[in-house]
Amino acid sequence: MPTADPAPAFDDSNTPAERPFGPREQLAIWLLLGSAFVVILNETIMGVALPELMHTLGISASEGQWLTTAFLLTMSVVIPITGMLIQRVPTRTLFIIAMSLFSVGTLVAAIAPGLPVLLVGRVVQACGTAIMMPLLMTTVVTLVPPNQRGRLMGRISIVMSVAPALGPTVSGMILEVLSWRWLFLIVLPIALVALILGGIRMPNVGVRKRTSIDLRSVVLSVLGFGGLVYGLSEIGAAASGTALLSPFVPAGIGAAALALFVWRQLVLQRSDRALLDLRTFKSRPYALSVVLISCASMALFGSLILLPIYAQNVLGLTPLQTGLLLLPGGLLMGLLGPVVGRLIDARGIRPMLIPGTIITALALLSMGLFNESTQVWQVLATHLVLSIGLAGVFTPLFSVSLGSLPVELASHGSAMISTVQQVAGAAGTALFVTVMTLVSVGWADGDPAAVDAEALAHGTRVAFIIGGSIASIGAIVALFVREETVEPAAV
Repeated sequence: MPTADPAPAFDDSNTPAERPFGPREQLAIWLLLGSAFVVILNETIMGVALPELMHTLGISASEGQWLTTAFLLTMSVVIPITGMLIQRVPTRTLFIIAMSLFSVGTLVAAIAPGLPVLLVGRVVQACGTAIMMPLLMTTVVTLVPPNQRGRLMGRISIVMSVAPALGPTVSGMILEVLSWRWLFLIVLPIALVALILGGIRMPNVGVRKRTSIDLRSVVLSVLGFGGLVYGLSEIGAAASGTALLSPFVPAGIGAAALALFVWRQLVLQRSDRALLDLRTFKSRPYALSVVLISCASMALFGSLILLPIYAQNVLGLTPLQTGLLLLPGGLLMGLLGPVVGRLIDARGIRPMLIPGTIITALALLSMGLFNESTQVWQVLATHLVLSIGLAGVFTPLFSVSLGSLPVELASHGSAMISTVQQVAGAAGTALFVTVMTLVSVGWADGDPAAVDAEALAHGTRVAFIIGGSIASIGAIVALFVREETVEPAAV
């Protein structure tokens, strides 16, 4: 595979507004967008497939959940390192590494004879996935002029919204006629085509830095983010009595390690050697955007895990019907992404962000009215409203957060955002599932075996109300977000 760049090298001393943004640069963005779509789609395909995997592989539900937990754990461990990787490794080389890891992991998962090998494949896939989103956002900030950045961030929001929503639908359709292995066999050739095209056409952007890797930061990052995500993912299992150990043990270790990680980064960034540079938080728009992205990610991933449970176990829908129920909302969010992006370029972020956060909160609070007799069309309509709200949240936040940072900090900023999304997504999933489980069991007089549709509906109502309350906090924070334009000065 060729590694030489057939086009003239970029002049990295120029600002994004001065660099050319021609067909080659646009192709690079489209390659990254397509590749990110494929790898993120892969995140959500396993949920619907779990029952068949349990039957085919002879595993329990708690064992099968590791296919998702291991993926999240790997993502949370690898993403914080990508800020440093993006600065040290050429763009094309890093893209090839990411898509190669994803392709190898997909192949291993497709031919896996049992759960252990399938888990290995999922972990390798997650390593490639973890690199892709920070690489995409950093490349956009580096290549795209500021007056076109909102439109590109709108396309990124398509990837972030449509891919997770399509996962259950695609999974349900494949499993209707084929075995679970085809979940990976269909994705593999698409990943290979992206790998080949990227290896030939991907330009190298940004300035390389020959900094040393601080191994203690890497270890603290693994313990901190990994322990926190694992602890959060086990809260829901603990509520149902299937956890391997108390979630407070890994969560406590993760919190302590994360505190040490932050302290060490504050020390190392003085000499520009931080694994994840925290000077990004000196930008007020960036710091507030991270808070809002946390709230929005909790709402998105929490609803994605809770709505299928409600639809199947309360309303009695099949996995395929459930996937089709969630599909219009995901597609609507994706279609609105470019529209929102163009409006941001023309009018700024506030006309989109403030209404988006309010609509998101109201939609989640409205889901608190669902019960065992709610009509499917009501669920569909409310999910569409939620999707409209989220479309007005993610695109403005991606634009204002990274747009408020110097280019020198863009890779660290995008890595932090991706990390926050994973941790907040795990937290949202744990919160929604835990509240639903505890309230449902309490409604059934403390007997898990007695939980029926009425008890489960009551549990989901309370969980959605809490989610709406968190989103309401985000709506208040949105009032204080302001756009700032920065010059790419040295930091």
